[in-house]
Amino acid sequence: MRLYKYFFAALLSVLTYTTACAQGPLVGDTATDIEIDTTRQPKYEMRAVWIATVVNLDWPTNARATAEAQKKELADEMSVHQQNGINAIMFQVRPAADALYAKSREPWSKYLTTKQGQDPGYDPLEFAVAEAHKRGMELHAWFNPYRATFDNKFWTLAQDHVTRTHPDWFFIYDGIKLFNPGIPEVREYIVQVILDVVKNYDVDGIHMDDYFYPYPVRGQVINDAETFAKYGADFDNIKDWRRNNVDQLIHMMADSVHKYKPRMKFGISPFGIWANKSQHPDGSATNGGSSYIENFADTRKWMQEGWIDYLSPQIYWHIGNRAAGFDVLLDWWSNNTYNRHLYVGQAPYRFYEQRSPAFKNPSEIPNQLRLIRANPRVQGSIYFRSQSLIANANHLADTLRKDFYRYPAMPPPMMWLDSVPPNPVQNLTARAENRGIMLKWNAPVVAEDGEAAYGYVVYRFQGSEKFDLADPKNIVHVQYDTTPYYFDTNIQRGQTYFYVVTAIDRLKNESDRSPTMAMKAP
Repeated sequence: MRLYKYFFAALLSVLTYTTACAQGPLVGDTATDIEIDTTRQPKYEMRAVWIATVVNLDWPTNARATAEAQKKELADEMSVHQQNGINAIMFQVRPAADALYAKSREPWSKYLTTKQGQDPGYDPLEFAVAEAHKRGMELHAWFNPYRATFDNKFWTLAQDHVTRTHPDWFFIYDGIKLFNPGIPEVREYIVQVILDVVKNYDVDGIHMDDYFYPYPVRGQVINDAETFAKYGADFDNIKDWRRNNVDQLIHMMADSVHKYKPRMKFGISPFGIWANKSQHPDGSATNGGSSYIENFADTRKWMQEGWIDYLSPQIYWHIGNRAAGFDVLLDWWSNNTYNRHLYVGQAPYRFYEQRSPAFKNPSEIPNQLRLIRANPRVQGSIYFRSQSLIANANHLADTLRKDFYRYPAMPPPMMWLDSVPPNPVQNLTARAENRGIMLKWNAPVVAEDGEAAYGYVVYRFQGSEKFDLADPKNIVHVQYDTTPYYFDTNIQRGQTYFYVVTAIDRLKNESDRSPTMAMKAP
């Protein structure tokens, strides 16, 4: 996510987003709800949140805390998100060429202990994956690809930090060190860094943010002329060469991730504008900074080429914004998905910004969600950021829990990665016990593609209810493990319930239903 260099303390740590010229003049607040029928909620929808670790934004909020205290804080944070209907975590594991995981070629992040390179005494990523899966949530490892430092205090870097071992790989821009994307060895290094996680952790996805080439800063110059002279012979224009450098990284990364883990998702979260129509004939009807021009990141091409599985553009403006309206950008991105998934980056943190009056309106983000659900080419949302939801900014968490996310949903399947569903579960049984109903079953036989079941979904019906597995209100339990039982304690004494169980694979393809099992509650 695009951050200012300095942060302000208030009731909670509030992130300020650099909106550049795209913020533009404000139009009137969206005073009334957009009337779109959302009475039937989707069974498949990405409902994710970014947990930022850079400068201890979301977690750990205290880098001096003990390992057990940090683990408890993260587990508690995930529990709140689970209660609010979130089904995926974007967990920042590499803020600045450092690591929040043990199996890394880079030093431990200072945001764990205050000192870069100091072992925190546990593996945060391993812990985070286990806690997310325990709660029926995916976990995507979020990497900042090119940022090597977050400040200019270079003397605090660990002795084995890559800026010390390969000083020729970097340029300084606006006081921080950045990898030079034009150097082939840099691209290979970043791929290998990410593959350390792909190979060693049970993450569900690899996620990159919007920091490719740096956002323009007045008076600053990207010092890569020598690199262009050395490697850019095939290009007349340094801008096209820079864009190609980023293309190469993304293509290499996609091939590498899917080689080692064919079912692992790979996604990017770019700036909210790809290009303005004034900059490119295929651009959006907007007027602001853009990833194509400023970051040399051709995210639209990556979708066209099938290099990435999803995009989550940071559409951090309100509906009707004159320079960059949420509604305008939602339509543009949804028309440029090329049959990949689109998860819209939304901005509850802006409620805390004085210069963002539209986000003081409690209907703003709910209205955005209504527009998202009305568009069949959009598969969900990712919220920036975790502490804003934890703090229930503008009552959004209440709204999600009680309304939009009242019923569970699974992340949507990606048919281009895996289209073969599991086989049905076997031998479902039910038994009434003192405090509830115990369901047990046997695992299904291995699917046609050789994949065993990854988890299960339990549905419950009563009375004359239609046995509709497409309606998520009938889901009582989703689990991301192979435990072949479920104990239903949310029952009414004397009531008869009807149960169906299905198996799911890693990408949430679902098996046929089991036979129905009826049981009267004790």
